[in-house]
Amino acid sequence: MEDKSISTEEKIKAAARTIFTKKGYAATKTRDIAEEAGMNLALLNYYFRSKEKLFEIIMAENLKKLFGILAPILNDQHKTLDEKLSMIATNYIDMLFVNPDLPLFVLSELRQNPGWLRETLHVDNVVIASHFMVQLREKKKDINPIHFLISFLGMLIFPFAARPILQGTAAITDDQYNQLMEERKKLIPMWMKCMLE
Repeated sequence: MEDKSISTEEKIKAAARTIFTKKGYAATKTRDIAEEAGMNLALLNYYFRSKEKLFEIIMAENLKKLFGILAPILNDQHKTLDEKLSMIATNYIDMLFVNPDLPLFVLSELRQNPGWLRETLHVDNVVIASHFMVQLREKKKDINPIHFLISFLGMLIFPFAARPILQGTAAITDDQYNQLMEERKKLIPMWMKCMLE
């Protein structure tokens, strides 16, 4: 019975991820999610009570995917700055291969409620006060580490957000795109290290 309950919850959450990503929070109806999950609306409401509650769960999971990779690496006091750059690039690109729509979904929804990120994940503690930022300040005193972090994350995320444009206008195949992203695992840390010289 418990296994069935877990699989039903996961099925609802998977459907919700799909619909919220396609339509965004405001345009999504619980009926849409129920239809996507192949179940009736009463069952969805039984498990999650409301669209708001379900969205909060999905958004929290998505944010943890995006920032959960960063936090342990950023705050690891045993890794050098160069090691962290390589680890973040590899882990982030791998995560984005599995969740390519995640950045656009999260950014779109955070534009509607920017305070949610700070309240939910405590980004100030996880990112701004991280050991990584201390290392950046020590390495390059004349650059605000926020600029560096924005550039770094932008290089990682943008190719996934721009994939339809790259494949549409440059006629890049899936295999070519995947190869480019694999190459970026090595190139991005190299470029970022050059910025610090």
